[in-house]
Amino acid sequence: MKLNLFMVLGVFLSGCSAPPLPEMPSPDPADPQAPAADMRDKPVMAGTAAHVPVGLKPWKELNDSVAPGAGRSP
Repeated sequence: MKLNLFMVLGVFLSGCSAPPLPEMPSPDPADPQAPAADMRDKPVMAGTAAHVPVGLKPWKELNDSVAPGAGRSP
């Protein structure tokens, strides 16, 4: 019980130990000379792969290859 009290007290007091960070003034949004992040246009479809339909595959062999106990002889 004493150990828990000391742990809670330590955690509570450690939150009060560091001084708060100073507030940074933000630039006026109406100022046209205010710094702004670079904006780069990126196409929405950049980096996508082309997907085309493929032919049918033999489904019986595919199912047999992933079935439980695949590779065992019947």
